[in-house]
Amino acid sequence: MGERRRRWSQWSACLTGGLLVMVALLPVAQAEVRLLPGAAADLDQATTNAVLKTFQQAEEALRARNVDGVMALYSEQYDYHGLKKSDMRKVWANLFDEFQDLTDTHHFSRLTKVGSGSKTIIEVTCTGSLTGLSKTGGLRVPIDSWYEEVHYMTWEDGQWRIRGNVGDSPRFMPFGTSPHPLF
Repeated sequence: MGERRRRWSQWSACLTGGLLVMVALLPVAQAEVRLLPGAAADLDQATTNAVLKTFQQAEEALRARNVDGVMALYSEQYDYHGLKKSDMRKVWANLFDEFQDLTDTHHFSRLTKVGSGSKTIIEVTCTGSLTGLSKTGGLRVPIDSWYEEVHYMTWEDGQWRIRGNVGDSPRFMPFGTSPHPLF
């Protein structure tokens, strides 16, 4: 019985060590902003670059855990089904408290300019996700994900910023749709 227990202990140690190595080899989540081919056909290159810069700044703010940096990307007019910019500050502060290593992915399939002059909006159709490493559970968890969601961008203080909804929208979302206020 002693020999059997010793072998089990050795096998268990090897298995545990192997699992630790496997976990150590798992890829670290990477942030990504990707413009799919033909997505910006309606925009000039300077506007496309400026919109992409906003999302790249979001990545940098997430990596730095900088709530002010994230909030700088939201328009002062931000309104998403009744959530205002001040509400989003609370949401991001809570996310930074609950998670570490926040990582976002944005795949843009269409960028379209709507309106003109000071009323110009860029509609950014995007599929992506936001994940984080839970401080309590130690696991990487999905926080938000979206498919073909439209991010509305407005030009404010020399930069494209996240606007929320454009025009009249119901305060409550229709049944079967999920909210996507983060980006």
